[in-house]
Amino acid sequence: MIYLVSQSPRRRQLLEQIGVEYKTLKVEIDESWDGKEAVDKHVLRLALAKACAGWEQVRSGKPAPVLGADTAVVLDGVILGKAETVEQARTMLRQLSGHTHQVYSGVVLIDTQGREHSALNVSNVCFRKLTDGEIESYCATGEALGKAGGYAIQGRAAAFIERLEGSYSGVMGLPIFETSQLISRASQDVI
Repeated sequence: MIYLVSQSPRRRQLLEQIGVEYKTLKVEIDESWDGKEAVDKHVLRLALAKACAGWEQVRSGKPAPVLGADTAVVLDGVILGKAETVEQARTMLRQLSGHTHQVYSGVVLIDTQGREHSALNVSNVCFRKLTDGEIESYCATGEALGKAGGYAIQGRAAAFIERLEGSYSGVMGLPIFETSQLISRASQDVI
């Protein structure tokens, strides 16, 4: 069993897919990006901050590893963030249309001894050219809201992706290969 510091249903689904038992923890951290910090350092810093905040909640109780993760959609070196409004989603999808962007997923696991283990996954996602009608139809579904880059690869936006180089699960928000390696390293009997 591990503690997952996330409320994301996608991260829960991915852990369930590989048979990892978990309990979720909720933490509040500042996830802002100053525009200068390197993206790889940014996602790993946030994943570590989440894991550390979760570790503080549970370390005096029953020992179990604590997993934190962060994902960023990046176009031309700029983190797009999460689409909180339909207008933001439209803007992001127009920016991504016909371009290749990167998705950075950082994962940090704090083991029962308090040691930190981390991994980073970077994937290239190539969007085909989207029409205004496709963008409007997609935004009307509500699927874009709350999603990094304004889209969900596991949903209807899968039809927008011409090519993916990297980790499908990493683009979803939790790179399974790297996560399972961290869990195995920290505790041989978790999986």
